[in-house]
Amino acid sequence: MRTGVTVQLSPEDRVRLNELVADRNTAKKHAWRAEIVLLTADGVGTMEIMRRTGQSKPTVWRWQARFGEAGVDGLLRDKTRPPGRKPLSAAVVQQVVTKTTTERPADATHWSGRAMAKAVGIAVSSVQKIWREHGLKPHLVRTFKLSNDPNFEAKLVDVVGLYLDPPDKALVLSVDEKSQIQALDRTQPGLPLKKGRAGTVTHDYKRHGTTTLFAALNLLDGTVIGRCQDRHRHQEFIKFLRTVDDHTPPDLDLHLIADNYATHKHPDVVKWLERHPRFHMHFIPTSSSWLNLVERFFAEITRKRIRRGVFKSVTDLEVTIYRYLAEHNDHPEPFVWTATTKEILEKVELARIALKAAIGTK
Repeated sequence: MRTGVTVQLSPEDRVRLNELVADRNTAKKHAWRAEIVLLTADGVGTMEIMRRTGQSKPTVWRWQARFGEAGVDGLLRDKTRPPGRKPLSAAVVQQVVTKTTTERPADATHWSGRAMAKAVGIAVSSVQKIWREHGLKPHLVRTFKLSNDPNFEAKLVDVVGLYLDPPDKALVLSVDEKSQIQALDRTQPGLPLKKGRAGTVTHDYKRHGTTTLFAALNLLDGTVIGRCQDRHRHQEFIKFLRTVDDHTPPDLDLHLIADNYATHKHPDVVKWLERHPRFHMHFIPTSSSWLNLVERFFAEITRKRIRRGVFKSVTDLEVTIYRYLAEHNDHPEPFVWTATTKEILEKVELARIALKAAIGTK
């Protein structure tokens, strides 16, 4: 049994300890450590100290001894403890990193935490820690596409030039069609969002047909000219060009940025453009849809109105689309292009170098 412990406090130590106990900003553990020492100095017994501070007997003894060794400052810091587990060696860490980046498991396309832990002989938590520290996420994959268009640079310069320095007395319109938009109706009503539960929709649905949204984004003010049509052939594209013609000032030239879909280059479309000389087509490089700003508008309408929508018919779907167009055009916000041709070409070149290096290692 431990005999009684006495503590002698200097006036300065007592002041500091009382301040620690009284200060509301003091860490809780520091406050009860100071209280243990103060009570001991006042002759209070161990059992009573335990009752007042809520601490165990070994804890009371520990901080009485720590004060005797290091004074008030010793109460404000914890002694360092050796790790519970031996740290992984650099060789093991490198083995995990190398296997993750250069190998695949025999029965899967990518490593899971359990598979890597079994292969290397360490805990799953250790694998996850290594991946986290090295920024590795084998469960994720990002898609990419590098354009092989022989005229990539010329088309890029043309389109980016329209974005950054549009011509005078002209409108620049980003044009495309969002095809095969499905009017999907859920087979049962979903449950509403509430605390602790996400909103629900049934995994199955009824198809009521499709529509295609032709859209022209005005880069000057962000407004959109839109028209829904049953199909997306060259005939429908010409109808849409007529719509654009009717909804833009007749004294302005129109520079249309479009992708390389065959519909946009059909002979009948070419003839129509020849009869309407204020229209000027500018085609983005192949496999470069990111260069067409109207795709940003399509992403917005999909996220806000289409993806989680419930539509009883194609008419219901088209009414929703036209309502969104009207609301958007009441308060338009233009998408601002900032990347220069030089910056884009530098990134594309880095991507090509990385791709060649990856191919060379296979």
